[in-house]
Amino acid sequence: MDFGLVLQTDPPAAQVISLMKRAERNGFSHGWTFDSAVLWQEPFVIHSQILAHTDRLIVGPMVTNPGTRTWEVTASTFATLNDMYGNRTVCGIGRGDSAMRVAGRTPNTLARISEAMKVIRALASGEEADLGGTTIRFPWIGPDAELPVWMAAYGPKALKMAGEEADGFILQLADPYLTRTMVKAVRDAASAAGRDPSAVTICVAAPAYLTRDDSPEALAHAREQCRWFGGMVGNHVADLVARYGTHSDLVPEALTEYVKAREGYDYAHHGRADNPDTAFVPDDIVDRFCLIGTASRHIARLEELRRIGVDQFALYAMHDAREEVIDGYGATVIPALRN
Repeated sequence: MDFGLVLQTDPPAAQVISLMKRAERNGFSHGWTFDSAVLWQEPFVIHSQILAHTDRLIVGPMVTNPGTRTWEVTASTFATLNDMYGNRTVCGIGRGDSAMRVAGRTPNTLARISEAMKVIRALASGEEADLGGTTIRFPWIGPDAELPVWMAAYGPKALKMAGEEADGFILQLADPYLTRTMVKAVRDAASAAGRDPSAVTICVAAPAYLTRDDSPEALAHAREQCRWFGGMVGNHVADLVARYGTHSDLVPEALTEYVKAREGYDYAHHGRADNPDTAFVPDDIVDRFCLIGTASRHIARLEELRRIGVDQFALYAMHDAREEVIDGYGATVIPALRN
């Protein structure tokens, strides 16, 4: 199993770069950042510095979207970074929940994501692509260029599309039951489309918080530091409920039940431990969606996820113990999962 670190690009950028360097030293293979132009600093500028200050780390957004950047610009950015640093990027892409809504726009449709994935991957790999009637190719791109595109998804149509079209699937929660259900949907779709299901990389992304013991006090603090994640996932679940209803066979009740108490969401606190709009998230959802507790608890959950077919665990470190979780994973968790 590979490991990734996910950060917001809060200033100073030097701190983001430092944490990514720390992650590589501790055995992480991937460095991911949010991509929401209003809320945080421009990630691709910072990605260039992360790549310059690391040797092996693969870098990408979790996730970009096809609405806030033109597709040829996105492809050119990735291709330029790969030309400079040797194919060390991956394009995580999704609907653009925060990026689009903060700018007063509606998140992108699946049809738009599908079209964008094809164009971005083709152009960044040195192939031709049709930009709505104009066919282009980057004349400067090298013969070995390539760009994997991983798609974030929750709902049944998005899961199907990820299996049919994406190189990887990003699932932003670490609940084994839901992971098993959604990974199966992606792999079944890949198989039905004539693809090798094992060729679709499975990435589970969720907060991880290491505690020294499993005392009630330690676990309570860890839950409060990670409760924001249930609110972030709740935004996507609310969209699914609006489309399919709360008791649809297409969306598991285990995913939709907790959002009934959701009253609103302020993106000014998006992805932050002090988010005041996540009080509706119960403890059991935090425990299911996130990894909290001692290292042995993390290892047990990750072993279960690995058996389900998860190839990478990307941990969100938006809490008060970022260095501790990076070092703790490097010392104990990553060696256990790689052995």
